[in-house]
Formats: sequence, structure tokens, C-alpha cells
Amino acid sequence: MSGRESGRTPTAPHAVMADPDVQEVAPGAAREKLQGSVPQLASPDELRAALEQAFDYRGDVLITRKDGASIEGYVFDRRSGSTLEDSIVRLLPKDGGGKVSVRYADIAALAFTGRDMAAGNSWESWVRQYWTKKAAGESDISLQPENLE
Repeated sequence: MSGRESGRTPTAPHAVMADPDVQEVAPGAAREKLQGSVPQLASPDELRAALEQAFDYRGDVLITRKDGASIEGYVFDRRSGSTLEDSIVRLLPKDGGGKVSVRYADIAALAFTGRDMAAGNSWESWVRQYWTKKAAGESDISLQPENLE
């Protein structure tokens, strides 16, 4: 058979329904609750690890430089070189200024200050609200995202 008829046989590969729970072979990623934490930066490896976490974090971080100046913002890029002098982290400041680059060697402290926008169960909450409204008989359901501030 060829054409449209070939896809309608019960032996076609897509005709067999697979159980998605059986197909799952990798565990889901566990997310650390970093909001409010202040990692130890005693060694270069700890500093690099903390900045990798800051890059994955979806909230603001506060970086205190060795000269005492501090900047709070969203880490959108990091470039890891062979030394701390060659490595930089780039932020979008919370106050709305231009992009800022800070060398790893200049960082004295790091704190996860802002709310991690990717944390929590917002999708589950949205689905629960949808089904509650649907069960109540509402039509034309429009759920708005939660307020970020």
C-alpha cells in the first residue's frame, strides 16, 4: 500500500499507543531553592560554581566587589576563562542601567536576592485554576499569569 492508505493499517508504528510513564527513563531535574542564600566563595572553584548557579537562577543576584561596590541584577551571561582574571559575568542591573561586566577576580560576595521566576509550581496552579473554572461552568476561560511583583 502507498499513499493515505498506508498509514491506516493497525500495524503502522504510530498506531501503537505507548505508556509515557514506561518511556520515562531519566529522572526530572531537582531545583535548589537558592532565593535568599549566600554561597561561600572561599576558593576559585566555589566562586565558579556559585556563578554557574547564578547564571541558571531566574532572579536577581547581588554581587559585592572587592572594592566595596555592589550591583544587583540579572545574570544573563558568563564567560569562563582559564583564570579568574580572564573570566567575566555580565548582568542587567535592577535599576535599568546598561549591561555591566564584572571580572570573577573582583567578586568578594554573591547573594541570591530576587525571586526565582522559574521556581514553584505555577503551571500546576494555572491548570488547577483552569479546571476549577471549567467545572463551575464558565466559558471563554482566560487565566492571567500571576503578578511578578
